[in-house]
Amino acid sequence: MNKSNLPKIGIRPTIDGRLGGVRESLEEQTMEMARTVKTFLEENLKYPTGEAVECVIADSTIGRVKEAADCAEKFVKENVGLSITVTPCWCYGSETIDMTPHIPKAIWGFNGTERPGAVYLAAALAGHSQKGVPAFSIYSHEVQEAGDKSIPQDVQEKLLKFSKSGLAVATMKGKSYLSIGSVSMGIAGSIVDENFFQEFLGMRNEYVDMSEVSRRIEENIFDQAEYEKALAWTKENCVEGVDLNTEDVQRTPQEKDKIWEQVVKMTLICKDLMCGNPELAKAGFGEEALGHNAIAAGFQGQRQWTDFKPNGDFMEAILNSSFDWNGIRNPYMMATENDALNAVSMLFGYLLTNQAQVFCDVRTFWSADSVERVTGERLEGLAENGIIHLINSGSATLDGTGQQSDADGNPVMKPFWDITEEEKEKCLQNTQWPAAIHEYFRGGGYSSQFLTKGGMPVTMARINNIKGVGPVLQLAEGWSVDLPSHVHKALDQRTNETWPTTWFVPRLTGEGAFKDVYSVMANWGANHGAFSFGHYGEELITLASMLRIPVCMHNVDTDKIFRPSSWAGHGMDAEGADYRACSNYGPLYK
Repeated sequence: MNKSNLPKIGIRPTIDGRLGGVRESLEEQTMEMARTVKTFLEENLKYPTGEAVECVIADSTIGRVKEAADCAEKFVKENVGLSITVTPCWCYGSETIDMTPHIPKAIWGFNGTERPGAVYLAAALAGHSQKGVPAFSIYSHEVQEAGDKSIPQDVQEKLLKFSKSGLAVATMKGKSYLSIGSVSMGIAGSIVDENFFQEFLGMRNEYVDMSEVSRRIEENIFDQAEYEKALAWTKENCVEGVDLNTEDVQRTPQEKDKIWEQVVKMTLICKDLMCGNPELAKAGFGEEALGHNAIAAGFQGQRQWTDFKPNGDFMEAILNSSFDWNGIRNPYMMATENDALNAVSMLFGYLLTNQAQVFCDVRTFWSADSVERVTGERLEGLAENGIIHLINSGSATLDGTGQQSDADGNPVMKPFWDITEEEKEKCLQNTQWPAAIHEYFRGGGYSSQFLTKGGMPVTMARINNIKGVGPVLQLAEGWSVDLPSHVHKALDQRTNETWPTTWFVPRLTGEGAFKDVYSVMANWGANHGAFSFGHYGEELITLASMLRIPVCMHNVDTDKIFRPSSWAGHGMDAEGADYRACSNYGPLYK
């Protein structure tokens, strides 16, 4: 990504259009609201590049339809991807609203008694609802004085929630999902549904056969200088773990060296396939230099590749991490087994948090009784009601070690620009790379093996595609937990100890899918999920509503949920109304 093509936030100051005293008296206050919002958002939001988000204000206040049209024209030229209308007063409802159909919209109506900003807010939202163009309502809980230039805390929270989600919508538009290979082992998520990407996300679908990776390895179509640098870095920083294969199938040191060379080349090549590489053009490979404009990708691997070639674990883990041989940098979204739906789940989390995402199998529910039976130990603390074993075939981001820290020393995952060299080194030092298990991966490879530090608040999410319904989102906020070392070892070795493990406990509500930990596992809709640091389920819900994807499972407090105002017109039960509204409005880009 580069800032030149990233979406901006458009701010629309609307005003009472009556000249002769009314409009003139409100000009400065209205424009000041717009400037205040611009400053607030630019100081508190960053693009995935690490640069401050850019906001654009209309050239004038908007009192009549001509000014609304002028604003819309400016926003197109400025690459505005979402709009926020602000006003302290009454305005002419449907004449001044943002009618651009495919960008998220919010309206902040100032809560003051001197002028009826709340009346305009209600009238404008009614217009949005009647015209089928949903908008988000922002209205402070407390009355402000007319001259108060501050943004109340509750308004700040809604502005940030809306803006993060709207930027995610706008950033995905026009980008590609790249399938490297096709369907892996019959996994439904890797049966790519183009209609979902095009109609709900505004994205393209791109495809290359895995033979393209093989061709580029054989014909040396990668940056030779970077390869030498990458291989040297890998040998220095990526420590081989124990080889648990039986002696008769273990590879020789020379064979293992060749596999290391291949997996490093795979990493360079898959990055080039996603994003392109101008160095390839210099070497005479002009087409390959272009890439596929992919914001996310997936590698099929199993089994047509991994039965005779090294698996994609190293490639996926390094690309998904916030650093490599070139230093600390933004993570790439690369899904195991070409699970496109989990890639989108990762992409949602990444665009909302700017943090790397952990791709995982939702593998096993361990009840407290089962743990005690197997280990003799009773789970305690956050884990007392049972745990879910999140584990994958070695492709998880190294950020998932939990070796980054906040100011108080607590384990976190950070946007790449906040990660220190020391934290990068800790992530590497706490990861080993055991040889792939031959019975799974006949072609060899190396898996990222680590144990996630406990104590991190995390949010796990997953998109599923339901025939007759379409895509739905499920999420679970919870925590990573530590287990006594002998308990972890006993449980981990029953699965595959060469793979990365996170012990996860969801926050329980006592109801439905969150009645207990077992119910969370039982209601999870697929074999995969994606998680990262923090409780951002409320932002995922806002994002899903913008894209018209209903949420089928969550444990977010009702007071934190923020959806377009017209959702209230689809019934009194919030989650049922979400389904009805998404069905009524249909996909954002259809």
